[in-house]
Amino acid sequence: MSALKKSVLTATAAALLPLVLVAPASATTHDDKPKGTSKSKTRKQPNPPAAMSTVGGPLLGRSGTQVRLGAGAPVLPEELSGRSWIVADAESGDVLASHNAHWRLPPASTLKMLFADTLLPKLPKATTHEVAPEDLEDVGPGSSLVGVKENLSYSVHDLWLGVFLRSGNDAVHVLSAMNGGIDKTVADMQAHAEELQALDTQVVSPDGYDASGQVSSAYDLTLIARSGMQKKDFREYASTVSAEFPGEGEGQKRETFEIQNTNRLLTGDYGMDPYKGVAGIKNGSTTHAGATFTGVAERKGKVLLVTVMNPDSGEDNAVYKEAGRLLDWGFEAAGKVTPVGELVAPRSTSGGDTGGAGPRQKSDDPGSEPVAAATDGAGTEGTKGTEDTAGASGGMGAALAITGGVLVVLAAGVFLVNRRWPSRRS
Repeated sequence: MSALKKSVLTATAAALLPLVLVAPASATTHDDKPKGTSKSKTRKQPNPPAAMSTVGGPLLGRSGTQVRLGAGAPVLPEELSGRSWIVADAESGDVLASHNAHWRLPPASTLKMLFADTLLPKLPKATTHEVAPEDLEDVGPGSSLVGVKENLSYSVHDLWLGVFLRSGNDAVHVLSAMNGGIDKTVADMQAHAEELQALDTQVVSPDGYDASGQVSSAYDLTLIARSGMQKKDFREYASTVSAEFPGEGEGQKRETFEIQNTNRLLTGDYGMDPYKGVAGIKNGSTTHAGATFTGVAERKGKVLLVTVMNPDSGEDNAVYKEAGRLLDWGFEAAGKVTPVGELVAPRSTSGGDTGGAGPRQKSDDPGSEPVAAATDGAGTEGTKGTEDTAGASGGMGAALAITGGVLVVLAAGVFLVNRRWPSRRS
């Protein structure tokens, strides 16, 4: 496809992006608090916007469920209530199925994937920083925290553990201070999102804390996760189950305490079993966003990415269970479905300085229509947030020690941690 045609496609996609401003009812995060066992009554979900981006292919801009089943392909799970979700092949970039893929919704702490993908290359992990009081001044009330204390020193490595495992907004703010401040970090993240062609994403707060106008989409979060997983440090942190984090004291007398990952598909906790082959990536929950999750898993050489945003079934651990069902479906359906779109390449590898190369379109069989199965009724925006909780690290295979910290990594994720991920297709 010519660069001119790509530019036209991207310009068209950008013009179709819905102008959504999100005004949070309450700006709180609960990534580290256990969820109760009571089930809420299922609400009707609001309708997605009539016009959504077509980055990745025209079918991804349609509302409802998009899937093209071939011979022998399993049907999609019935128990899916997420407002938006996507299942994609992490290596080829093929989107196997989606539901309102480009609906711009609050991302909660899954936005930390973009934060990490942006800043990891900028800050050497051995660098240390003494936390100044002003570094923590703007951490929002109710934030998930790892326990960073002012006037104590932490390595960049320590702080990334706090970000990935405990979803610590305090660690995010300290790393942002090391990067030149919140405003610069937000600008850097926004520029990186645009480079990745994550054009649904608008960054306001680097930690994913509820903020007016801050949105992303299942498509963008999956695109961001795919970019992050091509970085060795990102893969290692994302697959870490538990680690020792610095506490009080100085030098060799400094205490440590254990922190555990809040990703329940990784750890198994609060009624969840670890998902076979999972290797991260990031969960999140806020009052306005509801529960969000992006995960990656590998089975028999096939690597899949899944994102689920704001399920409303009332089922305990719904975001994890729905992600697991989609992964199960994806592994069984791989090779038996016609992709409905693709995860596009970054601008710098898909046409150079073209002002934003558009998606490489799939050749569609005119006789094959996608299944559109969603019926979204009008309902109440701003559901009450669910919580993402730290889990235990035992019973899931042999541990792998990684230089630089006492880390426990799932054996099931070792393949993903150590593999050389392919470059995205241009």
